[in-house]
Amino acid sequence: MSAMDEQDILTATAALDGWNVEAGKLAKSFRFSDFVTAFGFMSRVALVAEKMDHHPEWYNVYNTVKVELTTHDAGGITAKDFELAAAMDRFAG
Repeated sequence: MSAMDEQDILTATAALDGWNVEAGKLAKSFRFSDFVTAFGFMSRVALVAEKMDHHPEWYNVYNTVKVELTTHDAGGITAKDFELAAAMDRFAG
């Protein structure tokens, strides 16, 4: 899988709600009602990420989960990152 070019990344990012590019990674912060809900979100995402063999960089503090996605093997953002981002948005619903 190849890294996407800048224009394709901008177009794909515009189709997602609240995602942007920070330091070459697709990024978003999710805020939940409490820690348990945030952790549940991370657990659901972990199952999908494992099936995809595509694992996010993420940080959790109380009710907030900050996510950064990039495809290390490709050296940048790929369609795989956008696929996982869309799944995260569905789970955060």
